[in-house]
Amino acid sequence: MQSEIKVFITGGTFDKEYNELNGTLYFNETHLFEMLTLGRSRLDLSIHTLMLKDSLDFEESDRELIAAACNEANENKILITHGTDTMTITASYLAKHCPNKTIILTGAMVPYKFGSSDGLFNLGSALAFVQVLPIGVFIAMNGKIFEADKVKKNTSRGEFESI
Repeated sequence: MQSEIKVFITGGTFDKEYNELNGTLYFNETHLFEMLTLGRSRLDLSIHTLMLKDSLDFEESDRELIAAACNEANENKILITHGTDTMTITASYLAKHCPNKTIILTGAMVPYKFGSSDGLFNLGSALAFVQVLPIGVFIAMNGKIFEADKVKKNTSRGEFESI
């Protein structure tokens, strides 16, 4: 039996593009649909873009919007693509404001369009985790799963780890 999963896109490195002329990263559109096609996903997904934003630019109102969208979703299994820099802050916020849902946040350290991104693997892992984990808020990165409030981003190693 296949459960429907709600996917909310918020931006982050996952969806950034590279401007070859000036060396900057920017948002144009999400790469999620291309990634799902490349990964041959056959899941029943409902996908909605909430924003395309660098998580370092998130404000409280952005987290409120994400929480409201999660709470209003008919689906109980939710995947959120998110920038890694403030992913733990959003996970903690959602853990306090979104009861009775299984919510997984995932992202990438390297933009998908670079070709060497961890994003495709993280997306696949997160989609698997959201189907089997109990109610709660989690972060899925590099094949590992972490509970909200029990994880930090180790910027010197470039990975998430338990605390």
